[in-house]
Amino acid sequence: MKFLLKFLSAEKRAMILLGQEIVSCLDTKAEREAALAFGIEMLKDGKVTVPEWSQFGSKLGILRGRTKKQ
Repeated sequence: MKFLLKFLSAEKRAMILLGQEIVSCLDTKAEREAALAFGIEMLKDGKVTVPEWSQFGSKLGILRGRTKKQ
């Protein structure tokens, strides 16, 4: 799949790589699928509300905060 990225513009390639990095931070396949499904649904109408952003951030683990290293 990586070889296909070479055919995209630098901007689109960067967006895809960013998305992959964000989603790869989720622990389970179920978490990744839920976050992706919510993100796609959230963007369908072309508008994203503050509560939707908050919910999406929560699904991505952004709002979890830092965990203490042991």
